[in-house]
Amino acid sequence: MFSITTQLIDPAPLIAAVESPSSGALVVFEGRVRNHHLGKDVIALNYTSHPTLAQSEGQKLVDETLAKFPDVEAIAATHRTGYLKVGEKAVAIAVSSPHRPAAFAACDYLAAQLKNRLPVWKEEHFADGEVSWTK
Repeated sequence: MFSITTQLIDPAPLIAAVESPSSGALVVFEGRVRNHHLGKDVIALNYTSHPTLAQSEGQKLVDETLAKFPDVEAIAATHRTGYLKVGEKAVAIAVSSPHRPAAFAACDYLAAQLKNRLPVWKEEHFADGEVSWTK
């Protein structure tokens, strides 16, 4: 399960979506806006996407991760778009598996794939007033 949202991210529904009595491991990752980048103070990030394309590609990445890690039982992930202040969650991933190695590995893999391949772009807003686009 993957979704694009403009709302604040609450990981509880993601956790509920992957919970299973056969899973001994449930790993959750939250990617948050940090207050610095390249030695500069950051005040916010503005994420943009084509929602339909990002939704489709995000689901493909979840499916790819499930295929790559066959011991994983379920994955739920979401990425937020819009103007996010420091400390707000930009992405959340929940992964369940019978054992922790597969859950951690799949979560790490998906986080990297979302960062590198999801068609979401970010505009960094710095404390000095500078604005910079990045992938």
